[in-house]
Amino acid sequence: MALLSAEELLAGGALTYEVTIPSEVLHPTQAIAPPEAPPNGAAQTVRLQPLTVKDLQLISRAAKENDALVAALMVQRALVDPQLTLAQVSAMHAGLMQFLVQQINQISGITTSAEQQSAAVAAPLTRAAFVLAKEFGWTPQQINDLTLGQILLHLQLLNGKAER
Repeated sequence: MALLSAEELLAGGALTYEVTIPSEVLHPTQAIAPPEAPPNGAAQTVRLQPLTVKDLQLISRAAKENDALVAALMVQRALVDPQLTLAQVSAMHAGLMQFLVQQINQISGITTSAEQQSAAVAAPLTRAAFVLAKEFGWTPQQINDLTLGQILLHLQLLNGKAER
């Protein structure tokens, strides 16, 4: 088994990907008024790069609690060609923005498959959090603040209550 070098671990952040934008995403109203076809059948592509941890930290700090700004910053940071300003990215229609964010998540490795989501739902801690929220009316933040020992204690108390 060979260990990865620092260069190999960091190489993925410098890669770029050609992403073809489907015409129905680029021009969602083509059924009403078909857009002109690209010259010579040229592909409608953009070049994206994966988001790095540094990018995500900057986006998180800059956007705070504005989800729309998060998406716009993600697209602006990942879009290599053409380069657009934040104002230009914010002027995109929502469907195109959503498509680009999905592509960026995929190339950045921050998407989850259906299998991963199922495994997360089936995980013991997830199930415990669901039970505690249901029984005590706690918010996800309140449950997140509990230690593992506190979670187990509350579950044991609930189990004792059910056995009576």
